[in-house]
Amino acid sequence: MFSKLERKVAFRYLGAKKRGFGSVISWVSLIGIMLGVGTLIVVMSVMGGFHDTLLSRIVGMNGHVVVYHQDGAIADYDFLIDKMKQNKVVAANATGIVPIVEGQVMATAGGYNTGAIIRGIRMSDLAAKTTTGTKIYGKPLDKIRDGELVGGASLTRALRVGMGDMISLVSANGATPTPFGSMPRIMAYPVMSSFFMGMYEYDSGYIFMPLETAQKYLNIQDSVTHIDLFLRDPEDTTDVRDALANMLPTGFVVRDWRELNRGFVGALQVESNVMFLILLLIVIVAAFNIVSSLVMLVKDKSKDIAVLRTFGVSRRSMMKIFVLSGTSIGILGALFGTVLGVVIAIYIEPIRQFVQWATGRDLFPAELYYLSELPSKLVPGEVIGIALIAVLLAFLATLYPAWKAASTDPVDVLRNE
Repeated sequence: MFSKLERKVAFRYLGAKKRGFGSVISWVSLIGIMLGVGTLIVVMSVMGGFHDTLLSRIVGMNGHVVVYHQDGAIADYDFLIDKMKQNKVVAANATGIVPIVEGQVMATAGGYNTGAIIRGIRMSDLAAKTTTGTKIYGKPLDKIRDGELVGGASLTRALRVGMGDMISLVSANGATPTPFGSMPRIMAYPVMSSFFMGMYEYDSGYIFMPLETAQKYLNIQDSVTHIDLFLRDPEDTTDVRDALANMLPTGFVVRDWRELNRGFVGALQVESNVMFLILLLIVIVAAFNIVSSLVMLVKDKSKDIAVLRTFGVSRRSMMKIFVLSGTSIGILGALFGTVLGVVIAIYIEPIRQFVQWATGRDLFPAELYYLSELPSKLVPGEVIGIALIAVLLAFLATLYPAWKAASTDPVDVLRNE
């Protein structure tokens, strides 16, 4: 692609102290591209980590496809689950079908109180669906019996309770009618286990209990509020959702995780796209510096260009010389930026902890960002794509200066010398 002469002249110009690689503008261009590429890789990896971690934990604790009933309760749920399992599409795609009872309560203990969501589930199902990285303290989940609770670690900490301590649950569901009006349902249960998912919303706001216990407490005997289906491929819910919609009687509503979390998923995608476009401006600005550097180089080397042209170097070769000079800055910047971005993305959590320790400030509050650790996910294709975009922008930035050099008239230049 490039002849020996073109490479030799290009790298000689690149190493020139006055206008080439040694110039301040060229260094600014290289550092700008490096920082832009590195920042893009770090931000996109963190955004990808947020997306995957939040969705895996939100969807992991909730079904990929959820079946509701318009009346608010589903009776004969075991019969309905058996019927679902007999459907060929559901049987081929579902890894589990779990009946759930859910309701909102006020949890109180020792004068402390907090809002919570209770979720009744068979403990064997809860143990099977517990996401990777979840820590269980106290009694194993499969040993939890009727009348015992499993609380989020942050919730039990807020209520100042330990394993075996009692928590009172207050609920308007299943309230008892009296001559003076409905009285909220109040019952106390021991907390025999706690869990830590690393997702603040669940750790601070969820209480799990055996399915039978929740049915008694919420006064919906032999019924559940919904049925969760877990699929082999969470991204492919269409076939199962359509099969259930055609199979179930009138009154049932089928939703997948995208519909249930539409605002959240959409916000993550929009934020990721906007951050990419904003940070791409850093690389574009650095590319414009390459234009300035090469234009000044062309002006400074106009006599050399004229001599080369009189020796028979073609206009095309002159263009290739300056394209190679400018693109080399982009390649080096993209290479250094990729290494910098990948290293920071891999060690982003230790870096955050160090900066937090050094500044004494909480840089990643779980209450705001839902997660207790800063996630990161490096996608090789994405990293390569960012580096290639930087090189492409650097290449485009060289076209005008290269054309300017190729269009230099050697006669006019030498006449004026």
